[in-house]
Amino acid sequence: MIRFGLRLTVAGGREALVRLAVVAVALALGVGMLLTALTGLGGVTAQADRYAWLNSANEPGAEQGPDPLWWHLRTDIVGDEVAARIDLAASGPRSPIPPGLDRLPAPGEFFASPALAERLAVTPTDQLGDRYPARMAGTIGDAALPAPDSLIAVAGYSPAELSQRSEASRVGRIADTPPDRCRNWCFTGVNTAGVRLILAVVSAALIFPLFILIATTTRLSATRREQRFAAMRLAGGTPRQIALLAAVEAAVSAIAGTAGGFAVFFAARGTVAGVPFTGAPMFPSDLALTAPIALGVVLGVPALAVVAALVSLRRVRISPLGVTRQARPRPPRAWRTVPLLLGLGELAYFIGRRPPTTNEQVTAYLSGIFLTMTGLLIAGPWLTMTAARLVARRAGGTASLIAARRLAANPKAGFRAVSGLVIALFVTTVAIGIMGTISAGRGPGASAADRSRLITMIRGDSTDPVPAALQGTSGVREIAVTRKPPESMPIPRDEIGSWGFPSSLATCADLAMLSNGRCAPGAEVAWTWHDLQGPDGWAGTWPTADIPAAALRSLPADAFVTLTDGTSDARARARTVIEKALPAARPPYTEGEGRTENDRVFDGWTRLADVVVLAGLAIAGCSLAVSVAGGLSERKRPFSMLRLTGVPLSTLRRVVALESVTPLLAASAVALGAGLLAAHLFLRAQLDTSLRLPGFGFYAVVLTGLAAPLGVISLTLPLLRQITGPEVARNE
Repeated sequence: MIRFGLRLTVAGGREALVRLAVVAVALALGVGMLLTALTGLGGVTAQADRYAWLNSANEPGAEQGPDPLWWHLRTDIVGDEVAARIDLAASGPRSPIPPGLDRLPAPGEFFASPALAERLAVTPTDQLGDRYPARMAGTIGDAALPAPDSLIAVAGYSPAELSQRSEASRVGRIADTPPDRCRNWCFTGVNTAGVRLILAVVSAALIFPLFILIATTTRLSATRREQRFAAMRLAGGTPRQIALLAAVEAAVSAIAGTAGGFAVFFAARGTVAGVPFTGAPMFPSDLALTAPIALGVVLGVPALAVVAALVSLRRVRISPLGVTRQARPRPPRAWRTVPLLLGLGELAYFIGRRPPTTNEQVTAYLSGIFLTMTGLLIAGPWLTMTAARLVARRAGGTASLIAARRLAANPKAGFRAVSGLVIALFVTTVAIGIMGTISAGRGPGASAADRSRLITMIRGDSTDPVPAALQGTSGVREIAVTRKPPESMPIPRDEIGSWGFPSSLATCADLAMLSNGRCAPGAEVAWTWHDLQGPDGWAGTWPTADIPAAALRSLPADAFVTLTDGTSDARARARTVIEKALPAARPPYTEGEGRTENDRVFDGWTRLADVVVLAGLAIAGCSLAVSVAGGLSERKRPFSMLRLTGVPLSTLRRVVALESVTPLLAASAVALGAGLLAAHLFLRAQLDTSLRLPGFGFYAVVLTGLAAPLGVISLTLPLLRQITGPEVARNE
């Protein structure tokens, strides 16, 4: 029977081959995206784990070990990107060696990541190269790089020089603790907990339409197959033999589709890894196909396909004439809306009860969204039947009456064709609603003023921290120093906005040049913050300090602000001069650079949401096209009979269009409402903020999402002329 089943599958004529190809392609697409989503979850963890060695000094007992290193981790800005720099000095021959290096850099040497080495090669030395020791000894290996474009340098110093820095510490072993379990401040490029939550939701959003597409393709020519299997039973075939034939047919398609899915995954892995969904790209090896994932997909997908095929034979198993006894199914009832309401209710329950851990948040929100999407699928037939009855009451023509009666008679079949699009519209609404609200609450982007002011925090009690070469650096316009107040001088309790009390001192002359506030008339010195700036939009008066301007020079510096002409070259030159002269100070920064880094991470999330929306709509469009084409093929004889009775072809086309449009509009309206409500409930529960109604872009996407199916349906209508005709209406 297995050989007979294989022959029916691959040598059963053009229809069998077309069905095999369509099912295999759909499965290949689904398996490829499933593998990408599953390996992506592991890739985020692998990427985050490679930050561990940078935080070696923060480990408890870090100094324990033979010949501990002197270690100083600093952050830097190269261009507009954050870079890491580790200054280290070996105290003996057994000092630990960081990953990615074959030896420690000697004093006066440094190792650079490949991306940083490329920047050094094309950037003038006064803008970048002068920050590092004179000789580059080599490049850092991939084992130490969180991402292919990571900017990292490991510089060598003598123990006598590095031990003088207040931030330097001893490291006896290289840490391997992931940053998300770090006990102190850690250098980390990605919040793995948050990204895992987002990827989990994304995986659910993609997998649902994929399952619908696979289910739709596996039902292609279902009626013809049932009739064929029924004929075999009438010829003496046992239920077991028929089940074996169906299992072989399903297994062949599933195995071919699974193999194609692995091919799709490996072909697209490099491209997917290069997209910075987490704010930084991954190495292709991060999307590692582990044995549990591979075995689960290899065994699980064909097994599910076989089970689905066996379940679809229930009418054939009843009796050989079970297929011909097509009793009218019971109409769906209103209880089908209960799962949808339960899903929304679950999301509402967590308002004010946000789970404390990421895993609990994933479980809470993912189960709620899953239940809501499942509820939409369960409620869809009832919505279709309700809409069809309304259309039937107001039917003004033959086409609308035929379409409405057929939908009312079998609403499950009518909704099945558009179920993928309904889920895709729900996912699109949730994604745009959440991302749009978060984007609206992030405030304005970095201004030109934010990018022109370099702020350098000073450690220690230096009274003259400004490097002598900084004043003459090209592009530097002004320099102002803020001071720490003497202990005998109390800080005034004059709150400024939500920032509290200013605690640094500055001359009113410097504040007039570099501040967004002003001094009181006649004042020489005022209280301010270390960067001379108040809250965004504030333009008030700084509290007056009772100290003469001449006395400030003897006070320890808190920070100094360097005003440049705003160009990236001027900032880079000033930064290089400062870092070279003050290696123990905190690296200079601008307000705009911090916002740019946050923008980069948010852009990655937005890009991920766009992929979900576009992929979901594309998959749903494929599902609709397959469903409409399959429905036409199965109903070609009834349509041919109608044509023989004189029904125009244009009327039949309107019937096909109305059968798809009616459930699509009815269920989409509910999906959009449920999506907006689900997004609002998620934002209230997780971020304690309310949904901001989407703008014109959202409605443009929705209209596009609804117009695309109409285009897909119109493309299938020409088939109606080809597959209906007198020759099809004859008895076989």
